[in-house]
Amino acid sequence: MTASGLTPPHQRTAVVALGGNALAPSGANATIYDQFRHTRQSLGPIVELTLDGWGVCVVHGNGPQVGDELVRNEAAREQASPLPLGVLVAATAGWIGYMIQQSLENALKHAGIPTSVATVVTQVEVDPADPALRNPTKFIGRALSAERAREVEAEGHVVRPDGHGNLRRVVGSPAPRAIRELPAIKRLVESSMVVVACGGGGAPVYEHPTLGWEGIDAVVDKDLAAAVLARDLGAELLLILTDVDAVYADWGTPRQRPLSRLSVEEAVRMDAQKAFGEGSMAPKIRAAVDFVRRTGGRAIITSLELGRAAVRGEAGTSITATVETA
Repeated sequence: MTASGLTPPHQRTAVVALGGNALAPSGANATIYDQFRHTRQSLGPIVELTLDGWGVCVVHGNGPQVGDELVRNEAAREQASPLPLGVLVAATAGWIGYMIQQSLENALKHAGIPTSVATVVTQVEVDPADPALRNPTKFIGRALSAERAREVEAEGHVVRPDGHGNLRRVVGSPAPRAIRELPAIKRLVESSMVVVACGGGGAPVYEHPTLGWEGIDAVVDKDLAAAVLARDLGAELLLILTDVDAVYADWGTPRQRPLSRLSVEEAVRMDAQKAFGEGSMAPKIRAAVDFVRRTGGRAIITSLELGRAAVRGEAGTSITATVETA
């Protein structure tokens, strides 16, 4: 609803993928109150898209948060039965969605658009035979000390250094195939509600031949889930907000430079050459490429603080079907 009480028709739909680290920055011991504050600070691009008449669906990550839930699991396992990873993904989708929903409703009301916001705890279909389940690559949780990393490995978990050199736990991350709650999400977006969906990449599920839908202990990459959601919603824009201002060529070398535009062909070629970090930028590139290939839409990768400028074409990296000229 607008300030005049009229519901604007949404000519365009955008899916915004918001990293879990935006709400709990790397290296910070963020309390829930810190995370509420970071959430409020992260909403500028979403508010601006809504003000411009876009229908918006927000997908958020949960890497730090689900890692914290695992720590709570381990600390309290003598007093309460631990919850499996798939259930913890659904749990974080609920409370992170609550933070975003409340903060976004306040921000939209302040901007003169008292639009309703709804959180949909989402199930994402995956293949139970996906090789990614046997080859963990998805970072979750915060940085571990060398001593704690050895303890985690001794407990049977996999630990690897992330793109910043921090030791972190990694888990299986199967590719998303379909969004189970897509019809409900689509109806909400079409009714001019802002929707928070596929939180933490969505709770991964598969269809058992006799039991029906069953969960899997894994974490779906939220950018890949956002691309599937954007594709199936018929969105025109996929905005991936992360902790770097753009996609870089020759990252980590004296020759590194930001790329303002990439065609699908260029992005695929660079990915094949291992130009992007497997646990960091590579999934974002693949999500963007998949979305653009299937829809002909536009994908943008940029940092949170540059999200508004990126939508206007003034920052970040735009990935399109063909090379755009300035």
